[in-house]
Amino acid sequence: MNKVENSPKKVESLADAHLAFGLQKPQHPLVSLINGSYTQVDESRISHHHVLGFYKIAYKPKLNGKLKYGQSYYDFDEGGLLFAAPGQVVGSHDNEVSACSDYTLLIHPDFFLGYSLARTIKNYGFFSYSTRETLHLSEDEKRTIFEIFQMIEKELSSRIDDFSQDVVISQIELLLNYANRFYKRQFITRKAVNHDLLQKLEDLLNHYFNDERSLSQGLPSVSYLADHLNLTPSYLSDMLRSLIGQNAQHYIHDKLIEKAKETLSTTNLSVSEVAYTLGFEHSQSFSKLFKSKTNLSPLEFRRSFN
Repeated sequence: MNKVENSPKKVESLADAHLAFGLQKPQHPLVSLINGSYTQVDESRISHHHVLGFYKIAYKPKLNGKLKYGQSYYDFDEGGLLFAAPGQVVGSHDNEVSACSDYTLLIHPDFFLGYSLARTIKNYGFFSYSTRETLHLSEDEKRTIFEIFQMIEKELSSRIDDFSQDVVISQIELLLNYANRFYKRQFITRKAVNHDLLQKLEDLLNHYFNDERSLSQGLPSVSYLADHLNLTPSYLSDMLRSLIGQNAQHYIHDKLIEKAKETLSTTNLSVSEVAYTLGFEHSQSFSKLFKSKTNLSPLEFRRSFN
């Protein structure tokens, strides 16, 4: 019974969302922009733990209390832009973040059918970020985003014609491109936080190998590291790209090779034993990765020390 009660509520359509928010049906079944300045939306009416059937982009002017970011908590009194994609579980049981939104843009994926954005929208990594990786905007950035929201609102409230969908699609794409730019800026301005996370990531991997977890759990995964850093896997990879120019999987591989070099040069373990201690199921996979990274086989590398 508790499992059913705790299951995320499904919000399949824009009409379902409007009903949950206590609003009238949307003018368009596939796209809706809710302006919080004159449409009061009580977001507590909808389950704090729910699954969306559409894209959601919302600007919250204030996030109550403290918002978790990485392994720390930060006050974000200025608010932020949140993104969610169809199929995502959003919200939380503990109501950690609760505030009415200034703007809420809802877009059903069918709205993009026949447009390149139906495919390219999947390239915007921030749709797989969680609330703890909100896009925090400067005043200038906020003004830019609000201007785009207002353009979309004006177009949606105007008389529909043959160009309406083309225009709204273009405006949504503009919004996403600016969000992409601002997220890249956020990685730069939060370098102190991110470098701290990078150190924690290195410590986590070192502990993983030194504690011989690889013997029982296999190779460390991106998901494992992200979970222990309280990040999403995609955010972790984007953060690493901004700091060191490689994604999380490449970072793990480099650390594996470092550990392998150390073991090959300081022990008499066979190549198969080294592979096993690192978490590889097959020594051939280890040898292939080692050679791709060093241009030497594990045995050739070991002989170079003799």
